[in-house]
Parts: sequence; structure tokens; C-alpha cells
Amino acid sequence: MRVISGTCRGRVLSAPTGMITRPTSDRVKEAIFSILGSRLNFNDISVLDICAGSGSLGIEALSRGAGSCCFVESSRSVGDVLKKNILSTGLQERSRILIMDAEKAINSLEKAKHKFNIVFFDPPYSSGLYQRIFELFDNSDLLASEALLLAECSVRNPLSEVYGHLKRFDRRIYGETAIEMFSKEAN
Repeated sequence: MRVISGTCRGRVLSAPTGMITRPTSDRVKEAIFSILGSRLNFNDISVLDICAGSGSLGIEALSRGAGSCCFVESSRSVGDVLKKNILSTGLQERSRILIMDAEKAINSLEKAKHKFNIVFFDPPYSSGLYQRIFELFDNSDLLASEALLLAECSVRNPLSEVYGHLKRFDRRIYGETAIEMFSKEAN
């Protein structure tokens, strides 16, 4: 697992040991950032990486010029690997790590009035978090105007096309992985 492009291009990232995470493959990550690159400019955007694991997606966004990334990870041991990756890439100045449950993190970020341009959401496929996290985003002001929410899920269990005001606008399949992209419609 490596950083594909930008200021940290080629840097190898550590992955947590065991089956606690399922890091996004370089092939899928390259496809995600190709799609995003055709839709937006990364310069100075704000990124939220939920269920961050190794931090691969958020680190890639920072390497490509994102102004900041907030990484949310519930596991302390995985959080240690995440911290190591952020330090090894030299991106700690633009990074914030929250070691806490995703729902608590979202509520805390909303209370602090944060806004994000891109949200990466890659939970364990069987976690049951999708519905609840999408509901929280639908009922929050965390998403900036024209923000994108990208969720990684199993190709066998597609997400709903609509979660309140969040509408799926694209779905791509890479082997057993599906990348589903959402944006929030105006109320």
C-alpha cells in the first residue's frame, strides 16, 4: 500500500496486522482519485476519513493538496498505525485524529461547526454502520456545498440510492468492492 500521487508519492504506508481492517487496494484508490480529480480541485479542501484504518484515503487527499483531513478511527491499535503513517508522510500539520466511535465523532464535529468537501466512509462491510452514518450526515450541516461522500461497500450488499437528501450519483465495481458516491441535494 502506497501513496499514489502528490507530495508524498511513492511513500509506503503501514497496514494494521490481522483482520481488523481491510485496506483499500491501490487499484481501487487510484480509481477513486481519478474520479474525484475529474470533479474537483483538491487544493485546500477539507476531508473527513471515517473508519480511517491506515489513513490511506485521507493521506492520498492530503498528498494531492487537501488543506486538512480529520481521521476517525475507533480502534486504538489501528489508530497507532494511522498516527505512524501520518508522521512518516510528514502530514501531521494538516491532520487531526479522533480515536472514537464514528457516531460520536460526527456529533462532535458538527457541534464544532466543521464543514467537509469530501467524506470517505469505509467501515467493515458487516458493521451495520451505513444506515446510521448516512442518517447523521443527512441531518447535519457537516457537508459543504457540493460535498461528496464516498462509501466503500461489498458488491453483494449495495447501499440504498437515497438516504434523505443524500442521493447516489455513481457506483463503480472493482472485484468484490463497490464504491458508491453521494451528494446532498438542496433542501
